[in-house]
Amino acid sequence: MSPIHRTGGEISAIGRSTEILKAFLDSSGTLSPAALVRRTGMAKTTVYRMVDDLTRVGLLERHGTDYRLGLLLFEIGESVPRQRSLREAARRHLSALREATGHNVGLAVLDGSDVVYLEVFRGEDGPRLPHQMGGRWPAYASCSGKAVLAFTPSADVAKLEFTMKAHTENTITDREVLLRELERVRKSGVAFDRQEAFPRITGAAAPIFGPDAEVLGAISISGMAGRINLTRIDAAVRTTAISISHDLSSAHSVVRPVLRRH
Repeated sequence: MSPIHRTGGEISAIGRSTEILKAFLDSSGTLSPAALVRRTGMAKTTVYRMVDDLTRVGLLERHGTDYRLGLLLFEIGESVPRQRSLREAARRHLSALREATGHNVGLAVLDGSDVVYLEVFRGEDGPRLPHQMGGRWPAYASCSGKAVLAFTPSADVAKLEFTMKAHTENTITDREVLLRELERVRKSGVAFDRQEAFPRITGAAAPIFGPDAEVLGAISISGMAGRINLTRIDAAVRTTAISISHDLSSAHSVVRPVLRRH
């Protein structure tokens, strides 16, 4: 249970609701009440009561005997200014990049020490990865994450806590090595994933900037090692990111992003 939800030593009703909703992260999309009890660690009676309340207000919905996230959450998410502006500016560019390359293309923003995917366009020849809209992945093991971290103020990066476990034998698990990698990204303007997140999957990402030159997110392109030419997609992903940044600057419609510290 996160301490931010505790009031007077006890987890609040809002905190309990949040823990139940967070339980759906990294799930198949539906969970049984018993699974929610296991994932949250809360009492069975508490989970059943909270699930009933969340279903009644539309944050959850029934799916047979299980539950899934309700459409109200999607509607609320679509109203977030930063997310909506980025997605609107990026969508056509991402679609064009996917069509031109046939690879997977994504749009992600930094949230704490993770990246959250706002868009995922799956290419016809792209590998089926677990990344999906609203999904998270550790920033240190993501080309999108490294692209954003490289242009985030070093003082903010220093405050982030990374649990740097290895996802593959190529994952960067040393903070000093990561910082040197970020310096290379700052110089080149593009970050690479050399089979660091998943075996046999490579990719590249480039940062997106707002009107005040602050990094807002990153676009990425990924595919199977041997089928994707990192040298060729380097230019494509940077050009696309520049186009999106230009559109955002022209629209002057981006809300300044805030790093959430965990």
